[in-house]
Amino acid sequence: MFTAAVVLTAGMTAGTAGCGSPEFTYVNLNDGQTYFKLPTSWRQIDEKALHAFFESGDSESATAQILRQRTALAAYDAHAEPSVLHFYGLGAADEPFVLVRTMILLPSERDAISLNSLRDFFMPFTAAKRQQAAQLPNYPMKKFEPLIDEVVQPGDGVRGIHVRFNYEVRGAGIHTFDVTSYLAADGQRVSMMLIRCSAACYRKRAQEFDKISQSFTIKRPIG
Repeated sequence: MFTAAVVLTAGMTAGTAGCGSPEFTYVNLNDGQTYFKLPTSWRQIDEKALHAFFESGDSESATAQILRQRTALAAYDAHAEPSVLHFYGLGAADEPFVLVRTMILLPSERDAISLNSLRDFFMPFTAAKRQQAAQLPNYPMKKFEPLIDEVVQPGDGVRGIHVRFNYEVRGAGIHTFDVTSYLAADGQRVSMMLIRCSAACYRKRAQEFDKISQSFTIKRPIG
């Protein structure tokens, strides 16, 4: 069973030693394979709140419990009062939010996985998924604008996608979402990172966000 993210302190991570506080915090999702870094001032979102936000139906059901056993979630918020609702930018338009999710795939999911499903995992990117989502009552996203869509192969047999796009969020203005999704070499696990901020915020802090996105790494399982 996966557990919450583990923060690696400066003393545990090469490259962070020296005068003053480290610029970045290094994080391991504790699956032993997923790593990333982000600014030390960003606050972690409560894990239970994250699971509740992404689950549908009864959170105490057997289905929900099984999903939790094969899923690791971690989110970090630059806002002074972190909230899972900042995933969409509601109430925190110009403060960045990062979400990372790793999931062990069931056999049926492994058979169906594709680059498009990786693109659509966090929110609709492809035309088909956007059309489906638009039919949902009170769906808060409109005026989709694609910015980047590329296939990536970081090594060790890992493959995936990197997409960046804008959505106008009802009540929160235009936001930029940057998604990196990887399929492990053995095809049994997907790892995904989403970075969100308002479009103006993203343009201003693009280099910082690129460092975070580029730090997102999954390791080849040993054995």
